[in-house]
Amino acid sequence: MSRFTTGTREPWRMSYVHTCDACAALDHLDGVLDGQPYKAPKFNARHERSLLNQIRRAEDRAADKVTGFAGSLKFVYVHIVWFVVWIVINVGAFGRSTRFDKFPFGLLTMIVSLEAIFLATFVMVSQNRQSARSDIRSAIDFENNLRGEIWAMHIGHRLGIDGGHVEEMVRLAMLHTQEGLDAS
Repeated sequence: MSRFTTGTREPWRMSYVHTCDACAALDHLDGVLDGQPYKAPKFNARHERSLLNQIRRAEDRAADKVTGFAGSLKFVYVHIVWFVVWIVINVGAFGRSTRFDKFPFGLLTMIVSLEAIFLATFVMVSQNRQSARSDIRSAIDFENNLRGEIWAMHIGHRLGIDGGHVEEMVRLAMLHTQEGLDAS
């Protein structure tokens, strides 16, 4: 078992004393013999959905909807119909009185340019939110990997498995795998 010793109520200022051989072995294997535990993860893996909902604001949801529609074939079909109707009206197919944007269709060009600016902004907003979501998932993956590593070390220690030997085998396996990837 490990225990905390502190003169303060702030957990990050606690010093960590190993009273468990598995924890001492973990401290040895991380390459830094500082007696410090790993930093506590920021997220709880069981609450990913609630974390994601907290970072989603109304603007983000609107940007996702616009980006979702703009990335669909329905968006393309709507624009094809819009451009065809615009051009047909403005070449005088329904009479000269219906024309409002003569060739080379400057108004249409301006509207499409503005639309492209706004769509690019919506896409960037959605990508930023997806990046934040990816960061949360990475932190959750790290937390789960760390939890698994600590459990495996404790179980291995109970079974009498040498952690140094296991790490050497992992290093060799990774080296062999990397050589195989480099060869292909």
